[in-house]
Amino acid sequence: MSPSWKDSLYQKLSQFTRDDHIVLPRACLVGIGSDLCGDDSAGLMVARALQDDERVANVSHLLIMDGGSAPENRTGQIRAFQPELVLFIDAAQMDESPGTVQWIQLDSIDGMSASSHSLPLSMLARYLTLEIGCEVAVLGIQPQQNEIGTELSPPVHAAVGEILVGIGEILLP
Repeated sequence: MSPSWKDSLYQKLSQFTRDDHIVLPRACLVGIGSDLCGDDSAGLMVARALQDDERVANVSHLLIMDGGSAPENRTGQIRAFQPELVLFIDAAQMDESPGTVQWIQLDSIDGMSASSHSLPLSMLARYLTLEIGCEVAVLGIQPQQNEIGTELSPPVHAAVGEILVGIGEILLP
């Protein structure tokens, strides 16, 4: 059995040390998707809820961004923040049960059908890694439906809540 997405995030964060102590890295969380296509908006819902969380205003190591359907348009802001870790949160077809949340290995996203964004996340991840020297990770949410004009499905809505709780526990005071 593969580790949970929270375990994978803990493992990723444990790579960041200063003076032999694990520290929270400068991290940029980018929600990706389209409001028009049901479950494809899951990453956006996570980002927007985090932006509204009062705890986020009190931390300087965290930048939350709504990447919309073209997160590549936000690279200037990401570069200016100089994160050590960029975490994309996106609906992703992973052939799992709807609402499943998984850590997606970057080497597996080249051909992945994710949300409606125009530039493949693999290319954006390579660019950010080369340009900033940061780690890039993807947290995927298995959609149930992505039809135009629909709302989040119940399992994906629950997954958004799970991610909000997990990120709050891990990255927020």
